[in-house]
Amino acid sequence: MMLKLGVPSKGRLMEKTFSWFGDRGVTLRKAGSEREYSGAVDGIEGIELVLLSAGEIPRELAAGRIHLGVTGSDLVREKLANWDVRVTEVALMGFGGADLIIAVPQSWVDVDTLDDLDAAAAAFRAKHGFRMRIATKYHRLVREFLRENGVADYQLVDSQGATEGVVKNETAEAIADITSTGETLRANGLKIISDGLIHPSQATLFCGRKADWNDSQRATFKALQSRLGV
Repeated sequence: MMLKLGVPSKGRLMEKTFSWFGDRGVTLRKAGSEREYSGAVDGIEGIELVLLSAGEIPRELAAGRIHLGVTGSDLVREKLANWDVRVTEVALMGFGGADLIIAVPQSWVDVDTLDDLDAAAAAFRAKHGFRMRIATKYHRLVREFLRENGVADYQLVDSQGATEGVVKNETAEAIADITSTGETLRANGLKIISDGLIHPSQATLFCGRKADWNDSQRATFKALQSRLGV
């Protein structure tokens, strides 16, 4: 049985992943048509390439259906409870960088820190009778971060679309989202809280702990690590 490597199936993340491996002497390529979700690995024996969405890879790693996977470190932390006992970081890949942050309206001149946010949340609830809404698609990470930093009196509302626009649309008072440059936030009248960095994400090669590894697969993994220099 071959070692299964899951990589993103499309877009810049796939292209950058292919380039990263290629620069280290391991060629990844799609097999057949662009619509096929399988591929081939040249430069090292015993590896099967599986093309998946970046969001699927954490689940497949945790379930043991793939041995290795490339995805954003934010997705692994969000989708897997106790992620560090279910997968291991093999290599930080140096691309796909984006910060998961908390942002509030620029007009909130008195809100610059998490302590300020906590005070604003309490004042908001006292005034409006319901908790301040923070829109995000990263419920686990945001909830853990705010709990660790003592922020209460808020509610998370789900946002799967253009999160930066929810404050203007008055469906939330603040957001927690991924940003690379902050330009979209500023264009929508938002500012990042000074201590509101939840997680600096980047593409990462992970190894699943649950997959059944035989001796051949372990040897292939060691050969791959040697080739990649990780």
